[in-house]
This record gives sequence, C-alpha cells and structure tokens, in this order.
Amino acid sequence: MASKPPAGDPVQDAPQVAAPKHAAAGLPAVAHSLIIARQQMGVRRSARTLLKLNQKNGFDCPGCAWPEGDHRHKAEFCENGAKAVAEEATVRRVTPDFFADHSVEDLAGRSGYWLGQQGRITQPMYLPEGAEHYQAVPWERAFQIIGEELKALESPDEACFYTSGRTSNEAAFLLQLFAREFGTNNLPDCSNMCHESSGSALAETIGIGKGSVSLEDMHRADLIIVAGQNPGTNHPRMLSALEKAKSAGAKIISINPLPEAGLERFKNPQTPLGMVKGAALTDLFLQIRIGGDQALFRLLNKIVLETPGAVDESFVAEFTHGYEEFAAAAREADWDQTLTATGLDRADIEKAGEMVLASKRTIICWAMGLTQHKHSVPTIREVVNLLLLRGNIGRPGAGVCPVRGHSNVQGDRTMGIFERPSDAFLDALDLEFSITSPRHHGYDVVRSIEALRDGDAKVFFAMGGNFVGATPDTLVTEAAMRNARLTVHVSTKLNRSHVVTGVRALILPTLGRTDKDFQAGVRQIVTVEDSMGMVHASRGNLEPASPHLLSEPAIVVRMARAVLGPSSLIPWEDFEKDYANIRDRIARVIPGFENFNERVAHPNGFELPHAPRDERKFHTHTGKANFTAAPVEYPKLPEGRLLLQTMRSHDQYNTTIYGLDDRYRGIRNGRRIVMVNPDDAAELGLPDGSYTDLVSEWKDGVERRATAFRIVHYPTARGCAAAYYPETNVLVPLDATADISNTPTSKSVIVRFEPAERPVVAAEQRRSDLSDKGLG
Repeated sequence: MASKPPAGDPVQDAPQVAAPKHAAAGLPAVAHSLIIARQQMGVRRSARTLLKLNQKNGFDCPGCAWPEGDHRHKAEFCENGAKAVAEEATVRRVTPDFFADHSVEDLAGRSGYWLGQQGRITQPMYLPEGAEHYQAVPWERAFQIIGEELKALESPDEACFYTSGRTSNEAAFLLQLFAREFGTNNLPDCSNMCHESSGSALAETIGIGKGSVSLEDMHRADLIIVAGQNPGTNHPRMLSALEKAKSAGAKIISINPLPEAGLERFKNPQTPLGMVKGAALTDLFLQIRIGGDQALFRLLNKIVLETPGAVDESFVAEFTHGYEEFAAAAREADWDQTLTATGLDRADIEKAGEMVLASKRTIICWAMGLTQHKHSVPTIREVVNLLLLRGNIGRPGAGVCPVRGHSNVQGDRTMGIFERPSDAFLDALDLEFSITSPRHHGYDVVRSIEALRDGDAKVFFAMGGNFVGATPDTLVTEAAMRNARLTVHVSTKLNRSHVVTGVRALILPTLGRTDKDFQAGVRQIVTVEDSMGMVHASRGNLEPASPHLLSEPAIVVRMARAVLGPSSLIPWEDFEKDYANIRDRIARVIPGFENFNERVAHPNGFELPHAPRDERKFHTHTGKANFTAAPVEYPKLPEGRLLLQTMRSHDQYNTTIYGLDDRYRGIRNGRRIVMVNPDDAAELGLPDGSYTDLVSEWKDGVERRATAFRIVHYPTARGCAAAYYPETNVLVPLDATADISNTPTSKSVIVRFEPAERPVVAAEQRRSDLSDKGLG
C-alpha cells in the first residue's frame, strides 16, 4: 500500500554524516528503488509501471536521456529512474481542497521536497489578482485568461515561453510554432542552463551541437574520458556501458574535483556477480581543481604534438582548419601554469597523456562540470582539439559525448526550441505553415529573467520544469517573476515556481509520460530524442491521474486558438486529434525526420543523421572541423576564499528532491551542508560539524548569502567546496555567465565563510516524516 504524503515539513538542521561510499548501485539501490516505488505507487502499480519503463512497447523514462540498446532487460531502469517514475505515477493527489487549505503564503514557506511529495495536481488552478489562494478554474476560462494577457501586450516580445527537457517532440514543435506565429523567438529552455556551452562549442568546431557517438561506440572505445560528470547519481545506466567497455578492454580516466562512488566501482544489479563484487571502472582519477579542465586538455594536446607520429596527419590535412595556429598555442602550454590551474601532479598528467597516446579510439564524455564556467566554451573546444588531433571524430568507437541531463532536452532543441534559430529552419517553417516568423533573436533564460526584472517582459509561460528553482540569483529571479502580469505553468506536480507568481497565475495540470493519452478515441504516442540522437516512441500505460488533465499538445493547441483566433490558418485542432499529424509536419520541416511516422513505428525508433560521424562532413563556416586556440583561463581565488560548485544529491533529479539523503557521499537527513577539504578547513578555521553562512563574492558588490550550512570535511580538491542546489542558487549572480553561451556559472562561485549558529528548532518541529519511509 502506498503511504500518505508528509504532513509536516522535515527540518534539516542536523544532517548525519558518515564516510563516503566507494561503490554504486548493487542491492542498496534495488532496495531503495522498491521502497520509494511502494510508498508512492503501492506494490501492484509499481510492478505494472516499472516493467514498462524504457521498454520498446512502453514509455521513456522522464529522467535522464541515456539511450537504450536493442537488447533490453526486464528491469531496464536505474534507481533514480525508478524514483522519477514513482514521483510521477504516485497515487497521491493535490485537489482543489488542498489549495483551499493552503494559502500561497503558506506554500511559499514549504520546502521543495514537501511540495513535490504532495502528489499529482488534478485540476486547472487560478490565482486571481490579490487572492491568497489558488482556486479551480475551467479549462476554457484558463485559456481565456492567457488570451487576455497575451493580446494585451504591446509587443509579442513581452512574452517568454520556457520549455523543460521533459517536453515531448510533438509538444515542443507546437509550442515553438505558436510562439513564432504569435511573433516572438523568446523560447528559453533548460538547455540554456546546462549544455548550451556544449552546443556553442560543438557547432563552431564540428558543425553540429550534438554528441557524435552511439551506445555501440561506447562499447568499442579504447579509452573513455569522463570529465565533470557524476554518472552514478545523474546517469546511472551509463555505468552499464562503462562496465561493458571495460570488459572489452577499454581504459577509463575520470576527471572531477570530487571522488564519485559510481566511477570507482559499479555493482551491476542485473548480474549476481555484479551485485556482490562489482567492477572497478576508473583506471586513472584526476582530482582536478574546479575550472582547471581547459588547462589540462591544452597540456594533453601539447603532449600529443610533441610525440612523433601521434598526430593523425592525414585526417588533420583533409578534414580540419586552423591547425597551425592551434598547434603553436598548444606547444606553448606551460607546465607550471597547468599544475597551478589543475592542482594535479605532473606524473598523473603524464600518465593521462600516455593513455591518450595508447588509444586509437577515444571518447570524451562530459556534463555540467565542464559547461558551467566563464570559460566553458573554450574548454569544450579544447576537448574537441584533442579528438581532432588523433582523428577521433567520424571513427567507430570514438567521438564527443556531452551527456544530457533531461530526457528530451536535446529533442526540444531539434524541434526548434531555441531563441536564436537558423534562417534555414525558419524558412522551412514559414513555407510549411504560410506564416512569417520573426528573424531577430529572442531571450534565453538569463535574458528572460532580466526582461521580467526590467519590465520588458510581462507574461511568462512554462511548459514543465521548475524555473524559479533551477535558475540563478534566487532573490533576483523571484522578484522578476513577481513583476510579471501573468505566470503560467504546465505541470504534473507542485514546485517552487507555483508559489512565486505574477500578478495573476495559472497552473495547468498535464498528462505525464506514464499516463495513457487518448485523443478523439485514439491512443496516442509521443516521441523523444535521447542523448545520442536516437528518436523513439513513448506510450504511457496508466489511467490519468484525473479526468481533468490535458496533454501538452492539447494545451498548446487550445492556447494557440484562444490567442490567435480564427485568423490563424494553421489547423491546430487536427494536431490535437492525432499527433501523427504533427509528426507529418515535422517531417516536412526538419531534416532527418522524413517518413517520421513510418520510421518511429520501428521498436527501436531511428537514428538522426550526424554529418561529422556519418560522413566526416563538417557544416561549419570553413566547411571543415575547426581547431581553436583560445587563451587558457582558470579561476583565481582571493586569499581565504574557496571556489564552490553547486550540485545534486543522490536523492535528487534536477530540482526535484526525492529525499534528504546523499547516500554515496555519506549524508543523511539533511541538505544544507557544504563539503570542504579538511586541509582547507583547517586553514580557514572551519571545524567539521560547525555551521557557516556562505557568502558569494562578485564584481557588483552585492551580498548574496546562503545561511546556516553544516561544514562537512570531505575529500574534495584543495581550494574547492561543494553544496547542493537549489539551496545555493542564491549565491550565483545573474550576470555571472559563460562567454558566448550565457550559461550561469554555477560551478565557479567564489565564496567566503562566516560563522553561524546551528539552527535551534523545537524537538517536535525537528521530528521528520522520513522515519516511516524505511530508509534509515
């Protein structure tokens, strides 16, 4: 039987700390998955749901975008995938009575964990101007309200349409189509906050902003470098691919400021031996200082250049541009500067160089540890330089692998969710639908916040996600959202964004991935694109959480008609009746989707074309793959300060908090902790278990403070610290962004520590609802 949601909000004033683990998954992961599933769904519903997860005739995980191979296990999911599904397929419900009992002010004082635990939202809810409580509203009236506000704008560019990476291809295509017929390219999305730096770097260097490898390539590689990524928590199914690569003889280099259990040893729950012993994964761990990656890869390039015969000269001559300028810069790489920037020993870098030279087929994987710094784009370009030198683009078992963190974030961009679309895309869209799309660039996430703050944007519409919880500079962002005339969130569950509202606000409840979707009596599918460019179908198998829910495509269709009226010649209603009609239009607009409906009917879906991988063709401004030679950058710390990276816990997916533990790192029943190297802590006078305020320092002189964090002595790199987001988003300045990509620099926050008292909370307030979870 499923359990009830927590009545009280657990107070996190006394987290328990133990030694970090040195292996991931195994029996604890299985047990934890089943406990969470039972609590949210009950036993029978759990079995019925989880056995359809990531199956060919089932639904795609709403969590990460790691791909599935042709052969699927009966349990083709990881611990965090099970948690994501349990949260969505929960039997808990948030009804209009809940909102009658809880004012917006009350809800705003609750934690994100508590809000998410309450369950699925069952009806459209409306917060009128000046009201203290949301109230139920008919769908027709909800769309009228959106129409009133959008039609009252002086310019379409006063509206922002945000997209979360959970949104299907069909819904994303419709949303960008509506926005462009309405007249704006203000289409910020979650990619702006994560892999925008990857897309910027890859588009310039190889001509496409996506990874170039397949799952089969992972299994064929001689060397896999995993940089700035924690797959054990954020992409656990990737560990199976690494294990398979190791069994075939691959070597693995891990580059990260924190040691991560999943990259040390993987206990594969699919095999008896894996459950008991597991497989060691990392051959060389480079515990790099935050932001030192560009310097490291530049030095590795120097090693390759100085080794006779190491450069793939035929590949470089035929397929690349800019080699001489790059090579001159790389040969000047300075060992002393590199050791300072990285905090590494020379012997370890030389060992990494030997492994690179010994590998014919190299894959480099990365995630937010590379993408959220001021110099992220040059860093990723330097990664590409290393692969180009050895001819490792367009070779089986080799290439670039930016690991996407949300299930369809890559697909949404493919569908046109982009504030800076290409003329070719807009030309095709306009020709297909007889519209005139705006050609000026729109707002990304940071610029949307600035526009709301400055009064240049007045309506904010979010297709999924938790915009307020995910974005930087929390106080600035929340003030900006409250400045809006209307905020609209298409959601399955409650989150912080629902309680930080504009003058008026709407919550529009939608179907989830696990829900059956019938339109005009016909069962529908939606499609997604995984991190490696495979497009496949997703079919929910559960009855919807409420008869009052609409699908995401239906919401966009009805909004479009309410706003654009009969003057729009686009057959919106046909798209709601049958999503195959949407896919037919996608097939005529977006290259690679020809015969979309026919091809997606294949159980494995289909692979999108990738010119560098498939043909060694590079659609760049030079017509070749581009070497680059940016100056080496790395963060410089003032005395007495540390460089903070914000990160997830193991009981977390993006801003969704499943629980209050970070099992692999030894943290239980609390999130307000900051991990500090014991030697740094000794120098700064920070005893383990003491409490501190974290204060970030930025050139604007504004004090940004996160209060009452427990110091945890932890084996992170010297000069570095780590703490969880969204609690530490308050420390990230809005205008601290990566050059070119404008991604918030959430992995490079200079902080000082100021003593704080441990929060004093009455015993009855401290009593946590976690005790009945069986997670102790």
